[in-house]
Amino acid sequence: MTAAASSTTDDQRFADLHQVLEQGAMRKAARMLNALQPAEIAHLLESQPPKERELVWGLVDAEYDGEILTYLNDDVREQLISQMDAGELVAAVGGLDTDDLADLIQDLPVAITSEVLKSLDQQRRERLRTALAFPEDSAGGLMNTDTVTVRPEVTLDVVMRYLRRLKDGLPDITDNLIVVNREGYYLGVLYLTDLLTHDPDETVAEAMTLAVQAIPATWGAREVATRFEQHDLVTAPVVDETGQLLGRITVDDVMDVIREEAEHQFLGQAGLSETEDMFAPVLLSARRRALWLGVNLLTAFLAAWVIGRFEDTIQQVVALAVLMPVVASMGGIAGTQTLTLAIRGLAVGQLSTKNARWLLWKELAVAAINSVVWAVVVAAIAAYWFGDPQIALVIGAAITINLLAAALAGALLPMALERFGIDPALAGGVILTTVTDVVGFLAFLGLATLFLV
Repeated sequence: MTAAASSTTDDQRFADLHQVLEQGAMRKAARMLNALQPAEIAHLLESQPPKERELVWGLVDAEYDGEILTYLNDDVREQLISQMDAGELVAAVGGLDTDDLADLIQDLPVAITSEVLKSLDQQRRERLRTALAFPEDSAGGLMNTDTVTVRPEVTLDVVMRYLRRLKDGLPDITDNLIVVNREGYYLGVLYLTDLLTHDPDETVAEAMTLAVQAIPATWGAREVATRFEQHDLVTAPVVDETGQLLGRITVDDVMDVIREEAEHQFLGQAGLSETEDMFAPVLLSARRRALWLGVNLLTAFLAAWVIGRFEDTIQQVVALAVLMPVVASMGGIAGTQTLTLAIRGLAVGQLSTKNARWLLWKELAVAAINSVVWAVVVAAIAAYWFGDPQIALVIGAAITINLLAAALAGALLPMALERFGIDPALAGGVILTTVTDVVGFLAFLGLATLFLV
């Protein structure tokens, strides 16, 4: 109920802001706009066509520019950055957290990057270099080097006094302090709840928790998200290969990973990128989508070539032309179900070479059951429609063959594509459609040639 009310309130605020902008009341629009959270402003910017987006961006207070840029998708961010001068960019990104700055600085022009680095103090510069040393989709790329550490031998009273003297206070989303030894190697965490509830004379070693395992900096973003999900983490320490503390990952960064992964899986099936701007220029969008349209055209011609090989059969038995789409469609749906399941399994780390064979046999068994059931249904309809039991037997057999081939392709394609470094979410659907079309037409028309002509 609360979530629904909040959503309604947000929608109303956006609607009110749009109305004020249309009325040309720029000062009022600016006040309303800057009362929003940076993530909300970013969402509003992504929802605007280019001209309106430029107008809204001009109304944003400069102090929010940097944080808003971190929430935008790549295309929109690049567009807005291109409109900012060097001084604006340096001022905008200078106050960002290290992890956000590491993500953003890679999209800045080289000259601006140099200016940003010069504007940082030595400590922040070193922290930034540490973050940039790792790929963006790794634990090292996700982490923030801004941590609060304590030694195991000090008392909780000393820790409390230390925290009170912190100039900038605790970093955002801090639920624990990280315990390290004198050399900076990770030992465990001291939860703030334990700090507040234990005897002040106890040492950190007595109150700390050893159960929180550090995340290696080389882990992929998917592995990090899985760890957070399985252990209900709010923050997690990140270490190098020797166990030395490098930084920490917070739950807000993991939420970004989950959202991006979901968008990637959803849009990838249509050959689109999750970073694409919905309101990008027409020619740019057309060029990006042309590749997959071209690939799909080639696969369509392959299916057409298979049909062409049986032209004489189709001319003699016209009913085949009517029934062909049924065979291809049934295979396509069945294959897509298995393909989606396998891609999801890879994404969440549930599918590997160790259990792939079990999944394959399970999907083949499911396909076998469904193929028998629906082959009988389609055969009965075809026999009633065309009054020819032979056509019914042919289409029933073709559906059985195609559903089994679809299950086989859907289960094996994602792992095969990933092994060759090809994104299954992008390429899997196109290849699967080719397999089900070609196998379906070949089985149906081939059997018809053998038994009907």
